[in-house]
Amino acid sequence: MRQRELGATGHEVGAIGLGCMGMSWGYDEGKRDDAVSAAVIREAIDSGVTFLDTADVYGDGHNERLVGGALAGRRDEVVLATKCGLVVDDLATRSMHRDGSPERIRAAVEASLRRLGTEHIDLYYLHRVDPEVPLADTWGALAELVEQGKVRWLGLSEVDTEQAAAAHAQHPVTAIQSELSLWTADAVENGVLDWCFANGAAFVPFAPLGRGFLAGAVGGPGDFESSDFRSTNSRFAAEAWEHNRRIVDVIERVAARHGATGAQIAIAWTASRGPHVLPIPGTKRSTYLRDNVGAADVELTAVDLAELDAVPAPVGTRY
Repeated sequence: MRQRELGATGHEVGAIGLGCMGMSWGYDEGKRDDAVSAAVIREAIDSGVTFLDTADVYGDGHNERLVGGALAGRRDEVVLATKCGLVVDDLATRSMHRDGSPERIRAAVEASLRRLGTEHIDLYYLHRVDPEVPLADTWGALAELVEQGKVRWLGLSEVDTEQAAAAHAQHPVTAIQSELSLWTADAVENGVLDWCFANGAAFVPFAPLGRGFLAGAVGGPGDFESSDFRSTNSRFAAEAWEHNRRIVDVIERVAARHGATGAQIAIAWTASRGPHVLPIPGTKRSTYLRDNVGAADVELTAVDLAELDAVPAPVGTRY
């Protein structure tokens, strides 16, 4: 697989990473199969995927345990990213709160290291900024973990440019993770994507496939389990579905010209936003994994990009 630099670390990773959240919660939880998911993680590594993403909040620790088990004997082959700063209140409803206190950060990293079965975390994100705790206090606690050798690099998730700049002045920001796809352009509009490029940070887009919709991989409104995030998301509601399908129609036209899948085109578009962009599409199926990995080889033309850039705005909000 083609390689891209991870921020200013001097370290390269596969151009397409793997988001592991959906293996534990959020989507089709009734179809969760840890053995299959672990096999997909190992297949991803065999396919050149060397950037794996998880978080302590995904399944309230389940996802980290799953990823840690799958990496047994292969830990040194990947850059492993996880996150802290969110705490699960109720696993069944996925309700949670933010806690960026230094005490919580110190406890969280120890728990993540145990679950992941590793002596260090490569990239440790603050999952969300806690408005009740000064960012300088949270970031300072995270920087201490780097000094202690428990973490190599630090990242932020879902922040604005002011927060990114404040953190970066205190300790280097290696990466920022936020949603970016053909139906979510917030990171472009709020300047975070450009901030990353200007400051030598990677930008790591999650949900580049629009939670499956942009790949045409979801059946229709009402097809989701009640626990599935998409069952209550307005972009997947019946009244928005047909309008949003117009975005998929454009993706599929471009895909047909390339002999590619819609998923590959959607991911390739996201990756085309800059050389510092490292998409992390998630899946727990081998078939979809192979599609996603293939996106690294898709070369979009200027005509393709113009057509994709002009897709209709989506109906509904991302949360």
